Amino acid sequence: MAVTETERDAMRRALSLATNGPLGINPQVGAVILSPAGDILAEGWHRGAGTAHAEVDALSKLTSDATRGATAIVTLEPCNHTGRTGPCAQALIDAGIARVIYALDDPGDHSSGGADRLRAAGVDVIAGEQMDAAEALIHDWLVFHRLGRPHVTVKWAQSLDGRAAASDGTSQWITGPDARADVHRRRADADAIVVGTGTVLADDPALTARDGAALYPRQPMPVVIGQRETPSDAAVRQHPITPLFYDTRDLTAVLADLGARGVQRVFVEGGPTLASAFIAAGFADTVLAYIAPVLLGGNRLALTDIGVATIGDARRLQIDEWRPLGADLLAIAHPVSAPIHPIAQPEGS
Repeated sequence: MAVTETERDAMRRALSLATNGPLGINPQVGAVILSPAGDILAEGWHRGAGTAHAEVDALSKLTSDATRGATAIVTLEPCNHTGRTGPCAQALIDAGIARVIYALDDPGDHSSGGADRLRAAGVDVIAGEQMDAAEALIHDWLVFHRLGRPHVTVKWAQSLDGRAAASDGTSQWITGPDARADVHRRRADADAIVVGTGTVLADDPALTARDGAALYPRQPMPVVIGQRETPSDAAVRQHPITPLFYDTRDLTAVLADLGARGVQRVFVEGGPTLASAFIAAGFADTVLAYIAPVLLGGNRLALTDIGVATIGDARRLQIDEWRPLGADLLAIAHPVSAPIHPIAQPEGS
Protein backbone atom coordinates (compact mmCIF):
# COMPACT_ATOMS: atom_id res chain seq x y z
CA MET A 1 0.00 0.00 0.00
CA ALA A 2 1.31 3.45 -0.92
CA VAL A 3 2.25 6.04 1.67
CA THR A 4 -0.76 8.20 2.56
CA GLU A 5 -0.73 11.96 3.04
CA THR A 6 -1.35 11.43 6.75
CA GLU A 7 1.75 9.24 6.92
CA ARG A 8 3.75 11.85 5.00
CA ASP A 9 2.69 14.48 7.51
CA ALA A 10 3.72 12.12 10.31
CA MET A 11 7.17 11.72 8.74
CA ARG A 12 7.57 15.48 8.59
CA ARG A 13 6.64 15.55 12.27
CA ALA A 14 9.15 12.78 13.04
CA LEU A 15 11.92 14.72 11.27
CA SER A 16 11.07 17.74 13.39
CA LEU A 17 11.07 15.66 16.57
CA ALA A 18 14.50 14.25 15.69
CA THR A 19 16.07 17.70 16.04
CA ASN A 20 15.27 17.59 19.78
CA GLY A 21 17.97 14.95 20.18
CA PRO A 22 21.60 15.84 20.86
CA LEU A 23 24.37 15.79 18.28
CA GLY A 24 26.77 13.02 19.20
CA ILE A 25 27.92 9.48 18.57
CA ASN A 26 24.38 8.41 17.68
CA PRO A 27 22.17 9.98 14.99
CA GLN A 28 19.21 12.24 15.66
CA VAL A 29 16.09 10.12 15.10
CA GLY A 30 12.38 10.83 15.53
CA ALA A 31 9.34 8.54 15.55
CA VAL A 32 5.56 8.86 15.43
CA ILE A 33 3.06 6.04 16.14
CA LEU A 34 -0.21 6.25 14.22
CA SER A 35 -3.42 4.39 14.95
CA PRO A 36 -5.01 2.32 12.14
CA ALA A 37 -7.30 5.33 11.60
CA GLY A 38 -4.30 7.66 11.18
CA ASP A 39 -4.42 9.44 14.55
CA ILE A 40 -1.17 10.22 16.38
CA LEU A 41 -0.92 7.93 19.40
CA ALA A 42 2.58 8.79 20.60
CA GLU A 43 5.80 10.53 19.62
CA GLY A 44 9.43 9.97 20.54
CA TRP A 45 13.01 10.83 19.76
CA HIS A 46 16.46 9.58 20.68
CA ARG A 47 17.99 11.47 23.59
CA GLY A 48 21.57 10.24 23.29
CA ALA A 49 23.80 7.18 23.71
CA GLY A 50 22.44 4.67 26.21
CA THR A 51 18.88 6.01 26.14
CA ALA A 52 15.85 4.51 24.41
CA HIS A 53 15.83 4.82 20.64
CA ALA A 54 13.08 6.93 19.08
CA GLU A 55 10.71 4.04 18.32
CA VAL A 56 11.03 2.57 21.80
CA ASP A 57 10.66 6.03 23.36
CA ALA A 58 7.33 6.41 21.53
CA LEU A 59 6.19 2.85 22.29
CA SER A 60 6.90 3.33 25.99
CA LYS A 61 4.05 5.85 26.18
CA LEU A 62 1.46 3.31 25.00
CA THR A 63 -0.15 0.12 26.21
CA SER A 64 0.21 -3.10 24.23
CA ASP A 65 -3.47 -2.85 23.24
CA ALA A 66 -2.86 0.58 21.67
CA THR A 67 0.17 -0.48 19.64
CA ARG A 68 -1.32 -3.62 18.13
CA GLY A 69 -2.06 -2.96 14.45
CA ALA A 70 -0.55 0.55 14.59
CA THR A 71 1.90 2.18 12.15
CA ALA A 72 5.37 3.37 13.15
CA ILE A 73 6.87 6.32 11.23
CA VAL A 74 10.62 6.54 11.81
CA THR A 75 13.32 8.75 10.28
CA LEU A 76 15.94 5.95 10.28
CA GLU A 77 15.59 2.21 9.67
CA PRO A 78 14.86 0.49 13.00
CA CYS A 79 18.07 -1.05 14.29
CA ASN A 80 18.70 -4.77 14.34
CA HIS A 81 21.38 -5.17 16.98
CA THR A 82 21.83 -5.27 20.72
CA GLY A 83 24.20 -2.66 22.05
CA ARG A 84 23.50 -0.55 25.11
CA THR A 85 19.86 -0.94 24.09
CA GLY A 86 17.98 -3.79 22.39
CA PRO A 87 17.01 -4.07 18.72
CA CYS A 88 14.21 -1.65 17.82
CA ALA A 89 12.97 -3.93 15.04
CA GLN A 90 12.18 -6.63 17.59
CA ALA A 91 10.55 -4.10 19.92
CA LEU A 92 8.20 -3.06 17.11
CA ILE A 93 7.40 -6.70 16.35
CA ASP A 94 6.73 -7.47 20.01
CA ALA A 95 4.44 -4.42 20.22
CA GLY A 96 2.31 -5.75 17.37
CA ILE A 97 3.11 -2.89 14.98
CA ALA A 98 1.60 -3.79 11.60
CA ARG A 99 3.28 -1.23 9.36
CA VAL A 100 6.62 0.61 9.46
CA ILE A 101 7.57 3.53 7.22
CA TYR A 102 11.11 4.85 7.50
CA ALA A 103 13.12 7.45 5.63
CA LEU A 104 16.73 6.31 5.52
CA ASP A 105 18.49 2.93 5.56
CA ASP A 106 20.76 2.37 8.56
CA PRO A 107 24.34 2.41 7.19
CA GLY A 108 25.81 0.41 10.07
CA ASP A 109 27.29 -3.03 9.47
CA HIS A 110 25.99 -4.27 12.83
CA SER A 111 22.84 -2.17 13.25
CA SER A 112 21.31 -2.50 9.76
CA GLY A 113 18.91 -5.25 8.70
CA GLY A 114 15.97 -4.13 10.78
CA ALA A 115 13.72 -3.83 7.73
CA ASP A 116 14.41 -7.42 6.73
CA ARG A 117 13.70 -8.60 10.26
CA LEU A 118 10.39 -6.73 10.28
CA ARG A 119 9.34 -8.13 6.89
CA ALA A 120 10.23 -11.66 8.00
CA ALA A 121 7.81 -11.18 10.91
CA GLY A 122 5.02 -10.14 8.55
CA VAL A 123 5.25 -6.39 9.10
CA ASP A 124 4.49 -4.16 6.09
CA VAL A 125 7.63 -2.06 5.54
CA ILE A 126 8.14 0.95 3.25
CA ALA A 127 11.58 2.56 2.95
CA GLY A 128 12.72 5.88 1.51
CA GLU A 129 9.88 8.21 2.47
CA GLN A 130 11.41 11.75 2.57
CA MET A 131 14.86 10.20 2.35
CA ASP A 132 16.56 13.41 1.19
CA ALA A 133 15.26 15.38 4.16
CA ALA A 134 16.38 12.65 6.57
CA GLU A 135 19.82 12.48 4.96
CA ALA A 136 20.21 16.25 5.23
CA LEU A 137 19.21 16.09 8.90
CA ILE A 138 21.93 13.60 9.87
CA HIS A 139 24.48 14.36 7.14
CA ASP A 140 27.28 15.03 9.64
CA TRP A 141 26.56 11.79 11.47
CA LEU A 142 26.57 9.83 8.20
CA VAL A 143 29.99 11.26 7.34
CA PHE A 144 31.16 10.52 10.87
CA HIS A 145 29.89 6.94 10.52
CA ARG A 146 31.57 6.44 7.14
CA LEU A 147 34.92 7.83 8.24
CA GLY A 148 34.88 6.47 11.77
CA ARG A 149 36.04 9.91 12.89
CA PRO A 150 34.84 13.52 12.86
CA HIS A 151 34.64 15.39 9.57
CA VAL A 152 37.64 17.73 9.37
CA THR A 153 37.68 21.15 7.74
CA VAL A 154 41.13 22.72 7.38
CA LYS A 155 41.08 26.50 7.01
CA TRP A 156 43.75 29.06 6.33
CA ALA A 157 44.06 32.64 5.10
CA GLN A 158 46.78 33.52 2.62
CA SER A 159 48.12 36.23 0.38
CA LEU A 160 47.85 35.85 -3.37
CA ASP A 161 51.40 34.50 -3.37
CA GLY A 162 50.59 31.82 -0.77
CA ARG A 163 51.94 33.43 2.40
CA ALA A 164 50.21 33.20 5.79
CA ALA A 165 52.17 36.07 7.35
CA ALA A 166 54.70 38.75 6.60
CA SER A 167 58.41 38.12 7.18
CA ASP A 168 58.19 39.46 10.75
CA GLY A 169 55.36 37.03 11.55
CA THR A 170 52.52 39.55 11.54
CA SER A 171 49.32 38.25 9.94
CA GLN A 172 46.47 40.45 11.22
CA TRP A 173 44.81 41.07 8.97
CA ILE A 174 45.58 39.45 5.62
CA THR A 175 41.90 39.18 4.75
CA GLY A 176 39.13 41.72 5.15
CA PRO A 177 36.08 41.91 7.43
CA ASP A 178 33.76 39.93 5.13
CA ALA A 179 36.13 36.96 5.09
CA ARG A 180 36.64 37.12 8.86
CA ALA A 181 32.87 37.20 9.45
CA ASP A 182 32.52 34.12 7.25
CA VAL A 183 35.12 32.30 9.35
CA HIS A 184 33.22 33.07 12.54
CA ARG A 185 29.96 31.77 11.07
CA ARG A 186 31.72 28.54 10.17
CA ARG A 187 33.25 28.31 13.64
CA ALA A 188 29.75 28.49 15.11
CA ASP A 189 28.69 25.55 12.93
CA ALA A 190 31.58 23.37 14.12
CA ASP A 191 31.64 21.14 17.19
CA ALA A 192 35.32 21.81 17.89
CA ILE A 193 37.89 24.36 16.77
CA VAL A 194 41.47 23.11 16.76
CA VAL A 195 44.77 24.98 16.92
CA GLY A 196 48.34 24.12 17.80
CA THR A 197 50.30 25.42 20.75
CA GLY A 198 52.37 27.52 18.36
CA THR A 199 49.30 29.53 17.38
CA VAL A 200 48.25 29.91 21.01
CA LEU A 201 51.68 31.23 21.98
CA ALA A 202 52.04 33.51 18.95
CA ASP A 203 48.52 34.94 18.60
CA ASP A 204 46.70 34.18 21.89
CA PRO A 205 43.38 33.47 20.11
CA ALA A 206 40.12 33.29 22.07
CA LEU A 207 38.77 30.59 19.68
CA THR A 208 35.24 31.89 20.10
CA ALA A 209 32.66 32.36 17.34
CA ARG A 210 31.61 35.99 17.25
CA ASP A 211 28.95 37.97 15.43
CA GLY A 212 30.62 41.35 15.56
CA ALA A 213 31.32 41.95 19.24
CA ALA A 214 28.73 39.44 20.45
CA LEU A 215 29.23 35.71 20.85
CA TYR A 216 27.18 33.34 18.73
CA PRO A 217 24.77 31.28 20.89
CA ARG A 218 26.50 28.10 19.74
CA GLN A 219 30.22 27.91 20.46
CA PRO A 220 32.77 25.32 19.28
CA MET A 221 34.75 23.39 21.83
CA PRO A 222 38.32 24.80 21.87
CA VAL A 223 41.06 22.21 21.32
CA VAL A 224 44.79 22.80 21.59
CA ILE A 225 47.26 20.24 20.23
CA GLY A 226 50.95 20.29 21.07
CA GLN A 227 53.56 19.57 23.65
CA ARG A 228 54.28 23.11 24.79
CA GLU A 229 52.51 24.49 27.85
CA THR A 230 49.55 26.82 27.34
CA PRO A 231 49.93 29.84 29.68
CA SER A 232 47.49 30.07 32.56
CA ASP A 233 46.33 33.49 31.38
CA ALA A 234 45.85 32.46 27.73
CA ALA A 235 42.64 33.79 26.16
CA VAL A 236 41.54 30.26 25.24
CA ARG A 237 41.24 29.42 28.93
CA GLN A 238 38.47 32.05 29.18
CA HIS A 239 36.38 30.33 26.50
CA PRO A 240 32.73 29.60 27.49
CA ILE A 241 33.50 25.89 26.96
CA THR A 242 36.35 24.29 28.89
CA PRO A 243 39.23 23.70 26.45
CA LEU A 244 40.73 20.30 25.71
CA PHE A 245 44.52 20.07 25.65
CA TYR A 246 46.29 17.20 23.88
CA ASP A 247 49.96 16.79 24.74
CA THR A 248 50.66 14.78 21.61
CA ARG A 249 51.30 14.96 17.88
CA ASP A 250 49.19 11.86 17.23
CA LEU A 251 46.27 13.23 15.23
CA THR A 252 44.66 9.79 14.97
CA ALA A 253 44.45 9.59 18.75
CA VAL A 254 43.08 13.13 18.98
CA LEU A 255 40.34 12.50 16.42
CA ALA A 256 39.45 9.17 18.04
CA ASP A 257 39.04 10.85 21.42
CA LEU A 258 37.03 13.74 19.97
CA GLY A 259 34.78 11.24 18.20
CA ALA A 260 34.24 9.36 21.45
CA ARG A 261 33.13 12.66 22.97
CA GLY A 262 30.49 13.06 20.28
CA VAL A 263 32.35 15.63 18.18
CA GLN A 264 31.31 15.28 14.53
CA ARG A 265 32.67 18.45 12.92
CA VAL A 266 36.22 19.69 13.51
CA PHE A 267 37.40 23.08 12.29
CA VAL A 268 41.21 23.25 12.08
CA GLU A 269 42.48 26.80 12.26
CA GLY A 270 45.84 26.24 13.80
CA GLY A 271 48.45 27.76 11.52
CA PRO A 272 50.69 26.28 8.79
CA THR A 273 52.26 23.51 10.90
CA LEU A 274 49.00 22.00 12.15
CA ALA A 275 47.12 22.52 8.88
CA SER A 276 49.92 20.76 7.03
CA ALA A 277 49.95 17.89 9.53
CA PHE A 278 46.22 17.25 9.04
CA ILE A 279 46.59 17.36 5.26
CA ALA A 280 49.65 15.12 5.26
CA ALA A 281 47.81 12.57 7.42
CA GLY A 282 44.86 12.49 5.01
CA PHE A 283 42.49 14.06 7.53
CA ALA A 284 41.41 17.10 5.51
CA ASP A 285 37.90 16.40 4.22
CA THR A 286 37.18 20.02 3.31
CA VAL A 287 39.67 22.78 2.59
CA LEU A 288 38.83 26.47 3.00
CA ALA A 289 41.46 28.80 1.56
CA TYR A 290 40.75 32.51 2.04
CA ILE A 291 42.83 34.34 -0.57
CA ALA A 292 43.55 38.05 -0.19
CA PRO A 293 44.71 40.27 -3.10
CA VAL A 294 47.99 41.16 -1.42
CA LEU A 295 51.60 40.10 -1.99
CA LEU A 296 53.90 39.39 0.94
CA GLY A 297 56.87 37.39 -0.35
CA GLY A 298 59.21 35.77 2.14
CA ASN A 299 59.10 32.25 3.55
CA ARG A 300 55.99 32.35 5.78
CA LEU A 301 54.07 29.88 3.63
CA ALA A 302 50.42 28.99 4.27
CA LEU A 303 51.41 25.31 4.18
CA THR A 304 54.67 23.57 4.97
CA ASP A 305 55.62 19.96 4.20
CA ILE A 306 52.56 17.85 3.32
CA GLY A 307 54.47 14.83 2.03
CA VAL A 308 54.66 15.83 -1.63
CA ALA A 309 58.12 15.01 -2.97
CA THR A 310 57.25 15.07 -6.66
CA ILE A 311 54.41 16.42 -8.79
CA GLY A 312 52.91 12.96 -9.12
CA ASP A 313 52.29 12.98 -5.35
CA ALA A 314 50.37 16.27 -5.42
CA ARG A 315 47.28 16.39 -3.20
CA ARG A 316 44.68 17.14 -5.83
CA LEU A 317 41.49 18.92 -4.87
CA GLN A 318 38.14 19.44 -6.51
CA ILE A 319 36.83 22.98 -6.18
CA ASP A 320 33.25 22.99 -4.92
CA GLU A 321 32.86 26.76 -5.00
CA TRP A 322 34.73 30.02 -5.55
CA ARG A 323 33.02 32.56 -3.27
CA PRO A 324 33.84 36.30 -3.35
CA LEU A 325 33.94 37.86 0.13
CA GLY A 326 34.47 41.58 -0.23
CA ALA A 327 37.91 42.03 -1.79
CA ASP A 328 38.86 38.45 -0.93
CA LEU A 329 38.10 35.08 -2.50
CA LEU A 330 37.23 31.86 -0.70
CA ALA A 331 38.10 28.54 -2.33
CA ILE A 332 35.99 25.66 -0.95
CA ALA A 333 37.40 22.28 -2.00
CA HIS A 334 37.63 18.61 -1.12
CA PRO A 335 40.18 15.89 -1.96
CA VAL A 336 39.71 14.15 -5.30
CA SER A 337 40.57 10.79 -3.75
CA ALA A 338 38.88 9.14 -0.78
CA PRO A 339 40.18 9.94 2.72
CA ILE A 340 43.51 8.24 3.33
CA HIS A 341 42.96 7.35 6.95
CA PRO A 342 39.52 6.58 8.29
CA ILE A 343 39.88 5.41 11.89
CA ALA A 344 38.05 2.98 14.16
CA GLN A 345 34.52 4.13 14.90
CA PRO A 346 33.50 4.75 18.52
CA GLU A 347 30.59 2.61 19.70
CA GLY A 348 27.32 4.27 20.62
CA SER A 349 23.65 3.19 20.96
